[in-house]
Amino acid sequence: MVRLENKLKLQKIRIGILGGTFDPAHKGHLEISLQAKKRFELKNIIWAITKQNPFKEESSSNLRSRTQFAKKLIDKNDFIKVKFYEDKIASNRTIDLIKYLNKDKKFELYFIMGADNLINFHKWYKWKSIINKCNILVFDRQGYKAKSLKSVTFGGANKKKLTFINFKKVNISSSQLRKV
Repeated sequence: MVRLENKLKLQKIRIGILGGTFDPAHKGHLEISLQAKKRFELKNIIWAITKQNPFKEESSSNLRSRTQFAKKLIDKNDFIKVKFYEDKIASNRTIDLIKYLNKDKKFELYFIMGADNLINFHKWYKWKSIINKCNILVFDRQGYKAKSLKSVTFGGANKKKLTFINFKKVNISSSQLRKV
């Protein structure tokens, strides 16, 4: 009985992180969050909103409105937490967020992304450290599978830490929605 109690104490809480500008948040973000929670038994998923993605043009709407819209979109999915950490950690870098969230070592982190982000992931600041510090869940996106599976990151990553997920895709993107 004591061994079982000790094992339970050592079990880490599984948390997902989906980062981005969420400009705007959409049902694709929600669907991959639902899939990640179900498939990897995640307790919570954090939608970590950034003021500005360093690889994209400036956001067309302000942080407050993007955050409010994301909170409205998640509706009753209370396992999703919409957060802004950049002021708290004085950085918009993913590795700094991961270090901050895991400072007390009680979480097992799962970084969630679309296949389009995997293509250039090797250009992210300390990308190898991100892979070493958390599990990477890559959700297939329409038109990106072949390129992402040939990417520098996919070719060089420990496959125990990186999972490519095929699922019924939601054919939508924030950039498409901004054009409407």
